[in-house]
Amino acid sequence: MNEVLDPVSTSPDLAAVRGSTTRVKETTGYRVFTVINTVALTLVGLLTLYPFLNLAARAFSSEAAIRAGDVIAWPVGFNLTTFNSVVSQDMFWVNYRNTVVYTAVATAIAMALTTTFAYVLSKRHLKGRAALIGIAVFTMFFSGGLIPNYILVSELGMKNTIWSIVLPQAISVFNLLVMKSFFENFPTELEEAAAIDGLSTYGIFFRIVLPLSKAVIATMVLFYAVAFWNSWFPAFLYMDNPDLYPVTVFLRNIIAGATGTGEALSAESVQIGANVKSVTMLLTVLPIVCLYPFIQKYFVSGVMLGSVKG
Repeated sequence: MNEVLDPVSTSPDLAAVRGSTTRVKETTGYRVFTVINTVALTLVGLLTLYPFLNLAARAFSSEAAIRAGDVIAWPVGFNLTTFNSVVSQDMFWVNYRNTVVYTAVATAIAMALTTTFAYVLSKRHLKGRAALIGIAVFTMFFSGGLIPNYILVSELGMKNTIWSIVLPQAISVFNLLVMKSFFENFPTELEEAAAIDGLSTYGIFFRIVLPLSKAVIATMVLFYAVAFWNSWFPAFLYMDNPDLYPVTVFLRNIIAGATGTGEALSAESVQIGANVKSVTMLLTVLPIVCLYPFIQKYFVSGVMLGSVKG
């Protein structure tokens, strides 16, 4: 009975190559680089984390400890005075709900407009493509100005409505260009095969392109959501009904009131004034911090894929 021989095992040269690739010897220089890189990245991570820890610590520390500079990364003189003062107000929760609604609607509209416009601009055979890109880029450097924008929003009847926040900021040109670059690198063979199978342009876009673009879409959703969540000036400018304010305007008014001058403040007001900024910033940033881990795996790959010019 003939024995079947493994050509790799019977060949001394191939066996030596296979054995050499199974284990790579680390040089001294590589080990030194690994140690230095680990230490440097650890320090960068701690430096990045410290401001947030300090912010949370100040939010729950006493007024005396904050003024004395004793708060570093852990609450000193733990108290909930300011926190309770903010969250016990009904208007806070009304405005918080407004922020959630504004962010969800604005992000959905912005993504719909950005993805469709970017996909169109990615087609090199499109007539007038250069002009459309030029118009979009032009708006990055020049705008109508504050007063013309205010007049335009007022004349369109969008004051005291969600549309005064959503529509003027519906498309970020930076996000548009990132998505355009991503779609330009999308394999055209897939689109051609789908077209041969009978899919229309809309079918290709919704059934082929978007499902394969989760990374860049998740990244753009994060960019837009953070921008709309933190936005306060458009609402401050175009809204005069407190029931329509987002939570950022509500918290801005609390800071302005707590740090204002004039009448003598009570002991509770002094306590609130000492750490109200930390409490308000913590309440504002916490939802985004909680959201980020769920889309972190898409974040870096989405930005890199959209930044490569193939």
